[in-house]
Amino acid sequence: MKIEKIETWLVSKWLTVRVTCDDGTYGVGEGNFWSYADATEVIAHRIEDDIKGLDPRDVDRIWNTAYRKYSFRSPAITAVLSAIDIALWDIKGKRLGAPVWDLLGGKVRNKVRAMVMAGSYPELGPFSTPEDFAKFARKGKKDGYTSLKMTPFPPNWAQLAHGDLIRQNTVIVEAVREEVGWDFDIGIEIHRNLHPGSSIVFAQQIEKFLPYFYEDPIAPDSVMSMGSVGDKINLPLAAGERNNTLWEFREYCTLPGMSFLKPDIGLAGGFTHVKKIAALAEGFHIKMAPHHFLGPITTMALVHIATATPNWDVNEFNVETGTFKEDIVSAVTAMKDGYFIPPEAPGLGIDINVEEMLKYPYEGGTGESSRKPDGGLVLG
Repeated sequence: MKIEKIETWLVSKWLTVRVTCDDGTYGVGEGNFWSYADATEVIAHRIEDDIKGLDPRDVDRIWNTAYRKYSFRSPAITAVLSAIDIALWDIKGKRLGAPVWDLLGGKVRNKVRAMVMAGSYPELGPFSTPEDFAKFARKGKKDGYTSLKMTPFPPNWAQLAHGDLIRQNTVIVEAVREEVGWDFDIGIEIHRNLHPGSSIVFAQQIEKFLPYFYEDPIAPDSVMSMGSVGDKINLPLAAGERNNTLWEFREYCTLPGMSFLKPDIGLAGGFTHVKKIAALAEGFHIKMAPHHFLGPITTMALVHIATATPNWDVNEFNVETGTFKEDIVSAVTAMKDGYFIPPEAPGLGIDINVEEMLKYPYEGGTGESSRKPDGGLVLG
């Protein structure tokens, strides 16, 4: 069996690939360099030239062949490697007649907890007030989830003075805690909106509400600066959604307070690389709570690796049922009472519908557009 071709499609904000072998066996995958997904399509066909003719069983060899050719650390490259790697594991499972979680070591759990994300219910409209956030929390709990993740900032957050911003953010967290009670976990994502000093102050204000984690309190530009924040707060620190290699995550593991790593399996190298990151984290008693808000293939891939990984904790999740994501694949990941159910089909247990995917062309979004009152960047 040899790799014969790689086909690519840009869908919404992500790259979808199909890797086909000379005997007709194929696998599907997704790459999540969501800001510049159009660039990843070009890279995918450059990598295709390098790995065509290789044995799809040799996932680590293929990963390193492509990654080490030029030794650039670009997330655009690892996003493509993620998509291809996920597809290769899909092929491996189909060839051996086993689900990917079985090939990764078998079940360490029977189901995977989902953490519903703010934005999963478009019918609730934009979140402007503490009551809006509480309404989302109420809906999530009613739907059977036991955890949520939110960025507790008002729409005009960048325009607010320090004291007013911290005060309003704190009121939002308080409203959500009062709504869901104490038998429910609340993940707080700062979304890199704060500088170290203000991030520390905000963490101190919300300690009493016992957040499950405090994610990306500052921009991931400096591991040293992230460690400084972790050393001064009394909340479990979470980081890593913008990071893409084992070596970066190794440094995060050594930081004070680091409790959760958040690699995106569609950005940080697919199954082959992320299982190494998880093993590294396990050695530090750090939990895995991966980043993900994009396509349904990545959702399925995360359920497979979570099923087989001891220190995996929770998968963040944007609801897919009732959205276009249901139409572009054969089936979205099964869920019951706020938990994902691992599939039993060989490989990933999911396929693509090309005709439907073509209805949702690439759209990169506006990016970080918030500005301070003087017109400057918030993270200048």
